[in-house]
Amino acid sequence: MTDQSFSPEQIDTSKPHPARMYDFYLGGWDNYEVDREAAQRVVDVLPDIIPAARANRDFLGRAVRYLAGTGIRQFIDIGTGIPTSPNTHEIAQSVSPDVRVAYIDNDPIVSAHAGAKLIGAGQTGFFLGDVRDPASILEHPTIGKLIDFDQPVGLMLVAVLHFVTDDEGPARIVATLRDALPSGSHLVLSHATADFHGELLPEVFKVYQRATATLNTRPYQEVLTLFDGFEMLEPGLVQVPAWRPEGEGPTPEEVRRVGFYGAVARKP
Repeated sequence: MTDQSFSPEQIDTSKPHPARMYDFYLGGWDNYEVDREAAQRVVDVLPDIIPAARANRDFLGRAVRYLAGTGIRQFIDIGTGIPTSPNTHEIAQSVSPDVRVAYIDNDPIVSAHAGAKLIGAGQTGFFLGDVRDPASILEHPTIGKLIDFDQPVGLMLVAVLHFVTDDEGPARIVATLRDALPSGSHLVLSHATADFHGELLPEVFKVYQRATATLNTRPYQEVLTLFDGFEMLEPGLVQVPAWRPEGEGPTPEEVRRVGFYGAVARKP
């Protein structure tokens, strides 16, 4: 099921969109020239954005696989971005075919791709929504059809809250969503930080100031407060390659290059 309540004119190709820029970092082609030009400017200043974006995507995969393995059978993925396989439902349904996923993004081009890449077999749905208005997401009919709020939910906020300004209240957003979830639900969250590339980021910020959403990096302690009301799982809030790595794990140099914190936490 998909709600594509938009017209083609709503796809803004005059400004770069963070989701389409992220698609470029991941090597995708679902972007426009304006997105590629902006993303390349970021890459020129901060080449580490490429391994960081890929490490963040790998974190999502490990977190979803873990939660599905513990019995979570429904996910709300907010800010899903341009569909990049394997998607949340593909990962989760490889563990258990009965997993249901509600995808939400504010970019109409994501909706345009949803039918082909995100929607299937009645177990997944997509609708346009904005994380800055969490109440409207929780009240959307697609959520009601897919998600049973009497059962634990996996809430995905991966690489989305750094596009929310302080005035827009990222902690308020998480709290609103958290309060709607039953005990046993989990939060999967990652967030960009300037803790490791601070001297390079002013030029990156300038690029995003011309995009449809600004980049708002946050230090470790501020990201940690977004998990208030949840119980952090081991290893806690870490740079995303260090969250339960597979195999031999990343080298210190590989971790150093990644300016994303991430964690998984449980609502008691």
